[in-house]
Amino acid sequence: MEYLIEYGMFLAKAATIVVAIVIVVGTIAAAGSKQKKAGKKGFLKVTRLNDHLDEMRDAMRETVLDKDHLKLAHKEEKKQAKADKKDKKAKLKQEQKQKEVDGAEDNRKPRVYVLNFKGNIAADAVASLREEITAVISMAENSDEVILRLESPGGMVHAYGLASSQLLRIKNAKIPLTICVDKVAASGGYMMACLADKLVAAPFAIIGSIGVLVQLPNFHKVLKKHDVDYEQISAGEYKRTLSVFGEITQKGRDKVQEDVENIHDIFKSWVKDHRPSIEIDKISTGETWVAMQAKERYMVDEIKTSDECLVAACNDAEVFEVEYEFKKSIQDKLGRVLEESSFKVLSRWFDRPTDDIYQ
Repeated sequence: MEYLIEYGMFLAKAATIVVAIVIVVGTIAAAGSKQKKAGKKGFLKVTRLNDHLDEMRDAMRETVLDKDHLKLAHKEEKKQAKADKKDKKAKLKQEQKQKEVDGAEDNRKPRVYVLNFKGNIAADAVASLREEITAVISMAENSDEVILRLESPGGMVHAYGLASSQLLRIKNAKIPLTICVDKVAASGGYMMACLADKLVAAPFAIIGSIGVLVQLPNFHKVLKKHDVDYEQISAGEYKRTLSVFGEITQKGRDKVQEDVENIHDIFKSWVKDHRPSIEIDKISTGETWVAMQAKERYMVDEIKTSDECLVAACNDAEVFEVEYEFKKSIQDKLGRVLEESSFKVLSRWFDRPTDDIYQ
């Protein structure tokens, strides 16, 4: 009897190992297949948000309504869908005839393209943003609209300068641009946000920080105390002004201050050019405001969440979320999984109630 039990345990372990190997191999094969379809750089993912909204409404309705009301609702929907299909077919025929007569443009339903930008210090999301904008511009017409959901506390000037320049491509193509801020658009984030034809922000979103900051530690005194020499060879009077290990001179400090003020002036001019109604000297102090205060200063146009904007858009237009994803190696994916797992473990630890910790 013991022999049979041990043999059964052995088979269970062997089966577990085989299943694990099959899952790993299958995952690698699926990833390889997906990468082949993606092309050299990555792939574009387009989701029709109208369908997503309909699915959520249907899920709620299935639970909330009783059978009789649900049956009636389905019947009305089928009837309406049939009528809409008939009307659409008739309209298409009429438009085609009209187009043949005088070359009139198609009178289609407007489209809204939704993009997302979650910024960090280096504005890494600009890599995907530039591809998404290229794709949208290839399809969008002047009657369409782009909605950008933006979240960024700011970062490096040149990185956010490039991100802002990408949004200029939409404006140069004469496509209306709405930017929604649910949490924060500060510093470089506001450099992007001010380009909107309509800037919408949630009531407590953080807006502003129109300023420039340069900071770094300096260990010159520490090296000097321990008799450590630091050599730096450069050509050009201002090739190095502030450094981590070299002595900071007043001349170098003054030069960096001059550069910072020049960038600040350029930043102010950028914001003023794209939002001429603001009083730039009053809002370019580096301060931030919640959106309700920012609206009083004409820094935003409307107090509303991005969800409200998208639901309203789905009522009047076909709404498509556009996302560009770069190809990732298996190592990158595994590293991402480990990173997320570690973050979850740390989050759970820090979120533990204090009375549990000290028991």
